[in-house]
Amino acid sequence: MTRTRPNILITGTPGTGKTSTADNLSQQIGFTHIDVSGLVKDKGLHEGKDEELDTYIIDEDLVCDELENMLTDGGVIVDYHGCDFFPERWFDLVVVLRTDNSVLYRRLESRGYKQRKISENIECEIMQVVLDEAADSYKREIIQELQSNNMDDMERNIQMIATWVEHWHP
Repeated sequence: MTRTRPNILITGTPGTGKTSTADNLSQQIGFTHIDVSGLVKDKGLHEGKDEELDTYIIDEDLVCDELENMLTDGGVIVDYHGCDFFPERWFDLVVVLRTDNSVLYRRLESRGYKQRKISENIECEIMQVVLDEAADSYKREIIQELQSNNMDDMERNIQMIATWVEHWHP
């Protein structure tokens, strides 16, 4: 069955504004927002916790099994800092949020992240790990790289995605 509404993946290094963007966008356009990190925690879709990095080790198969039926009809915004394990067929638009390192550092520090976790995330952003992951996993024409340094960027990104949704057709 063909979806009547698109599915959108919003991805990027932790701290780039994925959840804030996805939450605000979902309210504006009436889509369902799924925060994969929250889903993993709430439903136990993990193999335990990495105490040193203070993060869950997700079970990608369980996550995909959980999401499969949720995405069937479309109208869903998924946000997660990884993207290479989701089936390509699920998404019509993949948004990779990017943030300047100084801004990202402050955001991660304000979350109380340990220095090692901050450094690893900053390094991932510098090396554009998530953008490369998206490019390796999805067709180039559905990937949008967007800056997310401040509220103006977020509002502009939400408007751009909302406009894309208005013009989308199966």
